[in-house]
Amino acid sequence: MLNKNEILAIVVTTLILGFTIAITDLKNLFLISLLYIFIIILINVIFKKVASFYADTEIEILHWEAKRYGVRPHQHFNKPIQIGLVIPILVKVLTLGFINWTAALTFEVKGKNYRAARRHGIYSFSEVTEAQMGYIAAVGIIANLAFAVLGYFIGFEEFAKLSLGYAFFNMIPISTLDGNKIFFGNLTLWNFLAAIVLLGVLAVMIII
Repeated sequence: MLNKNEILAIVVTTLILGFTIAITDLKNLFLISLLYIFIIILINVIFKKVASFYADTEIEILHWEAKRYGVRPHQHFNKPIQIGLVIPILVKVLTLGFINWTAALTFEVKGKNYRAARRHGIYSFSEVTEAQMGYIAAVGIIANLAFAVLGYFIGFEEFAKLSLGYAFFNMIPISTLDGNKIFFGNLTLWNFLAAIVLLGVLAVMIII
């Protein structure tokens, strides 16, 4: 289900996010933060993989990268910048440890290839639409929200808080984050999920 590059991306992201969360939060020991973040990311990835299967597509999990700094052809970096690994640390420093930015992974989608003529070995590819990409991204967000609720009711409040935070930052409609895919794939769905996530964040601020 996961290739070597995807596993590496998940492991590195887990280490970075676990470190940034635990460094100023005494309630979250480093190993506990690692475990919670790893489970949260894995939930998101597995549910997106399942959704992509039923959407007749394939996805690959990647680090969130910045390849351009403008819209003109020459406005691009010589090498992609791993902003998914930089922003969590930068936000943590700039907010004096107050905000744990957890959006660090994204994904690419391609249609599954089907052999159109076995005799001639010709392959065709199913077309991937923005709606399909939005659907896949939304399934991952919904899974994180569902497990946040479950975690809260079974007594894992910190896990619930981190899971909700992961959903919140990934819902931001920028770059190639899940939120951007949902926003352009189905604006109504984005509004619905954004409202739920925002209500969840407000509830956490009041209750937890």
